[in-house]
Amino acid sequence: MRILVVEDEPKTGDYLRKGLSESGFIVDLARTGPDGQHMATSGEYDLIVLDVMLPGIDGWQIMQEIRKIKDVPVLFLTARDVIEDRVKGLELGADDYLAKPFAFAELLARVRALLRRGPRREQEFIQIADLEIDVLKRRVTRGGKRIDLTAKEFSLLHLLAARQGEVLSRSLIASQVWDMNFDSDTNVVDVAIRRLRAKVDDPFPHKLVHTVRGMGYVIEERG
Repeated sequence: MRILVVEDEPKTGDYLRKGLSESGFIVDLARTGPDGQHMATSGEYDLIVLDVMLPGIDGWQIMQEIRKIKDVPVLFLTARDVIEDRVKGLELGADDYLAKPFAFAELLARVRALLRRGPRREQEFIQIADLEIDVLKRRVTRGGKRIDLTAKEFSLLHLLAARQGEVLSRSLIASQVWDMNFDSDTNVVDVAIRRLRAKVDDPFPHKLVHTVRGMGYVIEERG
């Protein structure tokens, strides 16, 4: 498997390249933001390890460009273990987050966990009744009307739509969309579903997002 490491600090970059190579991966290393963005968007990688603070173009910007065209797993690295940074990275589409300094064993475990999820051969276009989702362009329309969603709302809709007809539990939704363990005292999933419904269901006569009591949520066309 091929991994791209985007890291401007020489010792850290060399350390990661050496360690991942010795662990059996093919590793490319970019040391600047522009080089990292070019390689990430034009190359074919199974996973990207992306530093946030980079010269030229920062990791946030690179993350945005990556998500415009592909869904490769991304592990963010940052020198700041701040909750706002973690939330921002996940909102932009990162799959995991690791604060420096870190043990290589932990990074390797996270890399392997992300790769175990398998390649994401997702549909580029999903249609359910009159709801249309352009996955690559992250564009949603219903009945020909454009629907503007936040990054999390789109991720939630995409998860439901990609598995249409399948009842998804709150814990699964929480882990996939927010990368968090579901706490029964937390209503984040229910709140997000209500907000999503307000945009994709409430203005239309036929409802697509349904609650299955005691189990979770499903998106499907019902007669």
